[in-house]
Amino acid sequence: MTPDIKPIVAGNWKMNGSCGSESMVRELVAGFDQQLQGKLDMAIFPPAILMALVASWTKGSAIAVGTQDCHANESGAHTGDTAAEMIASADGTMVLTGHSERRVDHNESDADVAAKSEAAWRAGLVSVICIGELEAQRRSGETLDVLGKQLAGSVPGGATSANTIVAYEPVWAIGTGLVPEASDVEEAHAFIRKTLVERFGDEGAKMRILYGGSVKPGNAGELMAINNVDGALVGGASLKSADFLGICEAYRTMA
Repeated sequence: MTPDIKPIVAGNWKMNGSCGSESMVRELVAGFDQQLQGKLDMAIFPPAILMALVASWTKGSAIAVGTQDCHANESGAHTGDTAAEMIASADGTMVLTGHSERRVDHNESDADVAAKSEAAWRAGLVSVICIGELEAQRRSGETLDVLGKQLAGSVPGGATSANTIVAYEPVWAIGTGLVPEASDVEEAHAFIRKTLVERFGDEGAKMRILYGGSVKPGNAGELMAINNVDGALVGGASLKSADFLGICEAYRTMA
């Protein structure tokens, strides 16, 4: 954790969920009690087609809702894409940009991620900018070089602690059950913090940095207690209310 920064636990549903997911979301709303709300924020990122529905289920609660991607343009001939302004008009407040699965499956570059993040800000949304190294890059000792390049290219110059969250997800740990050593997570997050402070000063010191990659209730306490880990970006475990709330529970006893 970082002193004076309120953490956030965010659930990325990826291409999962349905119109029948209401009961799970209602369980999250009910389980995210006042004590937890005082210690952390919660966000859900369902597929775009479900976002407005999920937003209606969470209406009046402390849970934020967003989407997993947006287009850089406000409108136009971009079949299958979703503008940030559309997300905002459907009561979304956040958007993931640069997730590794977007970078790989859709060949998104750092420049693409930066443009989408600026589009999110244009619409008044918070951009959660994802970065992370491949297994081969980790093995060859390139992790910090990769993170530095992605931070430089993916985070636009207008980033503030109010409009930007950075999520570190080692690609090889996503959905595999593999988790880096605590010392490796601490090293990566310390590097990210240092880089953000060097570039953005006080705003960089206040930006939330999330860890993602096989986060579960059983390891959340250890991971969330690491210096400069200001919450989690959760994949598979966010699809079960008990697991997602179990990760949030790691904060109940934290100062």
